[in-house]
Amino acid sequence: MNEAAAQPQGWGESIRAFLHPRVITMLFLGFAAGIPLLLIFSSLSLWLGEAGVERKAVTFFSWAALGYSFKFVWAPLIDKLPVPVLTQVLGRRRAWLLVSQLFIMLAIVLMGSIDPAIGKENLTLMALAAVLLGFASATQDIVIDAYRIEAAETRLQAMMSSTYIAGYRVGMIVAGAGALYLASWFGSDKGNYVYTAWQWTYFIMAATMLVGVITTLVIPEPERKQTDKHHYAALDYARLLLVFAVAVSGFVLTFFYSSSLFDSFNALVGGDAFIGFGLEALHFALAIAVAVLVGWVLVQVGLVNRDMAQDTWVAPIADFFARYGLKTALLLLALIGLYRITDIVPGVISNVFYQDLGFSKPEIATAVKTFGVIVSIVGGFAGGLIATRFGVMRTLMWGAILTAFTNLVFVWLAVAGYNVPVMYLAVTADNLAAGFASAAFVAFLSSLTSVSFTAVQYAIFSSLMTLFPKTIGGYSGTIVDAIGYPGFFTFTTLIGIPVLWLVWLVGQHLQVSSGDADS
Repeated sequence: MNEAAAQPQGWGESIRAFLHPRVITMLFLGFAAGIPLLLIFSSLSLWLGEAGVERKAVTFFSWAALGYSFKFVWAPLIDKLPVPVLTQVLGRRRAWLLVSQLFIMLAIVLMGSIDPAIGKENLTLMALAAVLLGFASATQDIVIDAYRIEAAETRLQAMMSSTYIAGYRVGMIVAGAGALYLASWFGSDKGNYVYTAWQWTYFIMAATMLVGVITTLVIPEPERKQTDKHHYAALDYARLLLVFAVAVSGFVLTFFYSSSLFDSFNALVGGDAFIGFGLEALHFALAIAVAVLVGWVLVQVGLVNRDMAQDTWVAPIADFFARYGLKTALLLLALIGLYRITDIVPGVISNVFYQDLGFSKPEIATAVKTFGVIVSIVGGFAGGLIATRFGVMRTLMWGAILTAFTNLVFVWLAVAGYNVPVMYLAVTADNLAAGFASAAFVAFLSSLTSVSFTAVQYAIFSSLMTLFPKTIGGYSGTIVDAIGYPGFFTFTTLIGIPVLWLVWLVGQHLQVSSGDADS
């Protein structure tokens, strides 16, 4: 029977699953995963806003987290490459966890060491440090996801997803509300920017990652359910890593050196917001195409072992299509790519939205980063419990409906302006829906993953989950400038409607597939 269509469980069994040691472990790993994200998104956006960086540039900074959306590219390396010394001491998963967590701490310290208010050079350095944080954090996510799937059987995945999300949200409270309170306590506010306040705030955030480091050192390495079919020499691993580095360099150089050309095109058409959106999408696609071409050419000329390249990047994708068939696999990928769109796109600009309505940083910290996150934890546990009791697909549909239509409350808030009760209503609806849908969706993605390619396939799914929404989210400031906040939140509601049809269609196909397997 298809794992995605696994049978629901009783209430007693569902509740007891929360007490399993592996389920509790995910609380602490979730905390470590939740720290970096807001230090790239909302907390950083408020810092940049106080430093006088224009709104358009602030929302473009969300692209620093696109490492989350392309982590499938280097996820195979995490599966294949051993970490010298550490892999032998800690095991494959824990070694990479420790390395990624140390780089996260380094990146946060680097960001805290740069004042973005002093010239474009510092803003560029800040962007590079943010990219490093996104890359390291995405790597940590790759390993945590693989650890979670390998550490326990399918029946525990929904509960592990819920505790992971709970820990993740607590980490977001620390990196969101905690960072805002600290920066305000150290003396920085809008109109009274103090760089050292944000510097020490980011240094303290780096120290909170020690929770993840300690957890990594004390948890057991999961038992490997699948051994590698192929064994390659150390030189083959080094060459594979070199090909990846050169391809990434091709992406960065193409994107950087073609920026002025696309800016000129945008100026020629009068700086129209939607044409500019299309040009930037083309700009981004061009850089990706160059990176893929560079990697393909290097493989063709023999710089890397072709069998290893096939085993690393092609086999996981081929396995997914072989298990589900072309039509169902494409429907699954479409659902994965669009399910979170009504949640992620408005999230990029949410803090700027609250500031524009006149809410202070402490008000935002209390309502959004503390109260809202607690509500999302409740929503996450509810989503995990209901998914375990009633099944994942039904819970996915409920989550899709909630996340789409709760955006209408933000339309009300945009019209009402500075209105604390409406703000709390919007925050409650948004976070309850997001937590509920996320728990079911993570369990759904886990059920689609083959144990033969745990890290790679889940990385592909979770990368696809955020790629399109985050790309659109990078233009959220431009869209708001063009159609205003009420129009923007109406737009984010409407784009969620096709997701409902996709959830229904995928459910039908998985039922048919499950019926064929049983027969």
